Amino acid sequence: MTILVTGASGHLGRLTVEALLARGVAASDIRAGARDVAKVADLAAKGVQTVHLDYTDAASVADAVAGVEKVLLVSGSELGQRVAQHMAVVDAAAAAGVAQLVYTSAPHATTSALILAPEHKATEEAIAASGVPATILRNNWYHENYLSTVQQAAATGVVASSTGAGRVASASRADFAEAAAAVLTGEGHLGKVYELGGDIAWDFAELTVTIGEVLGREIAYVAQTPEEQTAALTAAGLDAGLVGFLVGLDANIRDGLLAEVTGDLSRLIGRPTTPIADTLRAGSAA
Repeated sequence: MTILVTGASGHLGRLTVEALLARGVAASDIRAGARDVAKVADLAAKGVQTVHLDYTDAASVADAVAGVEKVLLVSGSELGQRVAQHMAVVDAAAAAGVAQLVYTSAPHATTSALILAPEHKATEEAIAASGVPATILRNNWYHENYLSTVQQAAATGVVASSTGAGRVASASRADFAEAAAAVLTGEGHLGKVYELGGDIAWDFAELTVTIGEVLGREIAYVAQTPEEQTAALTAAGLDAGLVGFLVGLDANIRDGLLAEVTGDLSRLIGRPTTPIADTLRAGSAA
């Protein structure tokens, strides 16, 4: 059995390859697809198959998918282009008759007002229409998303947001990667949709306390209105599009769209999810 992991030079893809190896999958049975194969040379040195795979190059995708039984489609990072990019993988998987396509989506992607949901919704619908046997992993936020918040807090002594009392059930990338590996190597996952997130949902006041503990000093939490946040981000030199996106994400959190704790992730990986303090501490030390 050959398993293709797309986006293998990225954080989640690489961690999934490592999780597959840790689960005893032979390196020669793993195919790591990357736009720049040089970036996965270390995986090749371990015996992993490495192939050129560019979501914008359908021929490269078809070549990468040929002969594999299972595919992990790690969602692309280029907002506004992801549906077309994902479709290249879905089409190739359908043409090749793969036994399982696993897709990393977003929380409640088909029904949520989350600002990032529409492209994931379109991809999930395309997968369903393709007829390819599939498993959907709806990943909540990564702990690592907040490493930049630690850096900002270290420089300013402040964490600011307009999230109100909204909570985030985040988990580490390694947790999500381990879940993907479990689904790719286990049984009974076809047709399933998993809402994956951490065991604990925290709010930004609690995050601020955690960051203070990581930094070893007191950090202040500043609760902003959306208007105050917009003004602050604009004054910091961010362009209007990015400001709107960031304020929109905070509104999604304020509305509770990332707060759900389902237990799906810890059940798949067979252990509690990683506390956010552990990830922030390790990332800050690195």
